[in-house]
Amino acid sequence: MLYNDFENILSQPRIIRYLNACDGNSRKAMTLYRKNLRLSQELFTVISCFEIALRNRINQVYSTAYGYDWLRDSSVAGGIFDNTNCRHTKNIILLSMRRLLPHYSPAKLLAEMDFGFWRYLFAQPQFHAGGKILLKIFPAKPTTTPAIQYNHSYVFNQLGKINELRNRIAHHEPICFLSGKAIIEHTS
Repeated sequence: MLYNDFENILSQPRIIRYLNACDGNSRKAMTLYRKNLRLSQELFTVISCFEIALRNRINQVYSTAYGYDWLRDSSVAGGIFDNTNCRHTKNIILLSMRRLLPHYSPAKLLAEMDFGFWRYLFAQPQFHAGGKILLKIFPAKPTTTPAIQYNHSYVFNQLGKINELRNRIAHHEPICFLSGKAIIEHTS
């Protein structure tokens, strides 16, 4: 494919970063774009599998503590997320339940929640409301030291990095560049 056709299809603003990163070499820019797509596909698959594993482990821990339909029960009056600090979490669950009607099931409700929802279960209000038990899903996590605390905040922040990468991929943003620059990133 000729570079002009490539640029017309994908748009000049999208391709210019690749062209700049490759010092104006259009062939290298097209190759870099295709390699970014392949890398994005591979990473999205890994992140998707991680999200399912994370969701399933959270479900196991909370099902043991709060019952099979813990997610629904957490949002009703008296549920663990029925408080001012967790209002947004409760509303996400209630909205998802309404969307599922009349075909609601606990499994469908779990699948309805996105990566950000699972991440926010490690935020301070949700973590405390949930009984501070979610770190059980990481039985091999490193031991906390004075230099680094491997606590719910650490997990929340690490999941935030994964979520940001996931969203960049989902929105077809390049992942091969340093954030906001046309400089190829290959160290992280």
